[in-house]
Amino acid sequence: MKQEPFAAECGPYPKRRHKMGNTHLDRFMEKFEFEGLTFDDISMLTQYADFLPGETDISTSFSKNIKMNIPFVSAAMDTVTESSMAIAMAKLGGIGVIHKNLNPVQQADEVRKVKQYLNGLIRNPVVFNENTTVEEMLNEKNAKQYSFSGFPIVDSDGKLVGIITSRDIKFLTDRRCKVSDIMTRKVVSAPTSTQMEEAYNIMREQKVGKLPLVDESGHLTGLYSFQDVSTLLTNMAPDYNRDPEHRLRVAAAVSPYDVERANALVEAGVDALVIDTAHGHSKGVIETLKLFKRDYPEVDIVAGNIATGEAAKALLDAGADAIKVGIGPGSICTTRVVAGVGTPQVTAVYEAVKAIKGAIPVIADGGIKQSGDVAKALAVGATSVMMGSVLAATLESPGEKIIQHGRRFVVYRGMGSLEAMKKNKGSRERYGQADVDDSKKLVPQGVEGMVPYRGSLWEVVYQFVGGLRYSLGYCGARDLEQLRAKAKFIRVSSSALREAHPHDILMLKDAPNYTPEA
Repeated sequence: MKQEPFAAECGPYPKRRHKMGNTHLDRFMEKFEFEGLTFDDISMLTQYADFLPGETDISTSFSKNIKMNIPFVSAAMDTVTESSMAIAMAKLGGIGVIHKNLNPVQQADEVRKVKQYLNGLIRNPVVFNENTTVEEMLNEKNAKQYSFSGFPIVDSDGKLVGIITSRDIKFLTDRRCKVSDIMTRKVVSAPTSTQMEEAYNIMREQKVGKLPLVDESGHLTGLYSFQDVSTLLTNMAPDYNRDPEHRLRVAAAVSPYDVERANALVEAGVDALVIDTAHGHSKGVIETLKLFKRDYPEVDIVAGNIATGEAAKALLDAGADAIKVGIGPGSICTTRVVAGVGTPQVTAVYEAVKAIKGAIPVIADGGIKQSGDVAKALAVGATSVMMGSVLAATLESPGEKIIQHGRRFVVYRGMGSLEAMKKNKGSRERYGQADVDDSKKLVPQGVEGMVPYRGSLWEVVYQFVGGLRYSLGYCGARDLEQLRAKAKFIRVSSSALREAHPHDILMLKDAPNYTPEA
């Protein structure tokens, strides 16, 4: 009888109760009932394929109501994700989670930049009163970093009375005058019910870049931008991750009970709130999850981090739209050695997925070094992966770019690092030390370091997407659902791991999809 790679019995230990659709995976993991596995401990077996890697579908879900075209999420870290990263991630088909080491106003502004980057219908456009001076308007525009140049002008009753553009200001010498003195009064507008295609035709015919919408009383109700509408209708960017109003998707991190921050983020148009803590299986997270689900029914709520099936079930029962799995796998995290807790990431993801039986998406957060790690995380049940160090190394990250020994690096730190905790309350809150004022009394669970600069986000994600597609091809899976259903695994030894990497040579040139330091 042919023996499977995992066929040895695991002794008298009890078998796992929950079963998924992938019987092979269940039997494989049962062998390691009390042994934690991570990415370098396993490899996937090749299987027959009747298609090419380029034909695979890697679309997935971030949360219950948010789809993605690629299974990649940028981490909520202050050296990884602000608006530039989130915009770039959404344009590639993924999503970014804006970190919370900002005050609520600043974080909401970062969310707003993403939502305003590409608009179909702008339901709450920025407006100015007719009595505002040009100088006041320009100061606010600069302070809030509004990226657009045309603003509707309204009277004290909110009725549209004009529009002002950069053309109206270009040759102005005295900026103390009122906007009403220089605005265009003859405004091309349309009824509130105007659809996008109809708006596009009106703007083309009238040769205007903005089309305000007004109700029967003349009150401003929305705004179309020709550039955005044109892009959307011509489908120039089908991979963009967009909401129903064609705006880019974005998520943002919050602490338990931080209602003020959550309100600001929801008002800014955030698509998902991520209750982000070091220990997600806790009273504060569960209570906050229930509160946010009640108060923000239109926003998906993601909760974490966790590393056990019991924790996953608790968050599911509390109403989570997705859970975030990972305690200690990140390259800058020291939780496992400082606190002596945590579960190796492959086992953690598997146990979480098994416990909730695929009821909601699972985000594998941390431990990703190479594109093959992504495939392994997805194969054991995750619907997406959250990455920190890999994306911190890109142009779009907010991390400081430095030169060391003639090479470019990017500063990268854990949210539980001493530097992050000293400077930001958000980091202290994440690790339950919000009220600690003396830096000598802080107990870090992370470090600060640097990672080799890897170029633009597009270049990095392109290679990771390519590696993932190859994985699906090798495993005979046309999409991620098939990968989860039919992936087969073997346990690898330390010598086998060495064999998997380039060996017995001196590398002369870097490869775009391989980092020797990893």
